[in-house]
Amino acid sequence: MVNALEVLTTVVVGVMVGVEFSVAFVMNPILNALPEDSRQQGHAHGGRMLGAVMPVWYITSLVLTAVWAVARWHHHHTGLVVTAGALLIVSVVMSILLLVPINNRNKNWTPDNRPADWKEQMDRWLLLHYVRVAVIIAAFTLLVAALV
Repeated sequence: MVNALEVLTTVVVGVMVGVEFSVAFVMNPILNALPEDSRQQGHAHGGRMLGAVMPVWYITSLVLTAVWAVARWHHHHTGLVVTAGALLIVSVVMSILLLVPINNRNKNWTPDNRPADWKEQMDRWLLLHYVRVAVIIAAFTLLVAALV
């Protein structure tokens, strides 16, 4: 049963990492290559869509990691799982304090009501997102290492 939990946790976190990696390195370059109005509308739509799904995914990943750490508390790889959990906490805190406020503004913008600095705000979000992706990749790597 615990083995299934470990695999499930690793898969859930791994797929989350894949989605966030794709947002950073696939979707954003595609959106940024579009004409200005389409670019902004694409970012707003992505913010609405992923903004609804990702909080649940991040919290689920964190809870599964915590359950794994508790279930294998005396296992020799538990330190890796606990560290992965700490990194996932960092990613959630980063999201809440830094990325979500920008996303909440962005998802309501239209070409008619967006602020003059919308591009700078989106660039700031993307820079913070790169950092968050690095943090969750590190967490995922530690979970994989704990499996082997």
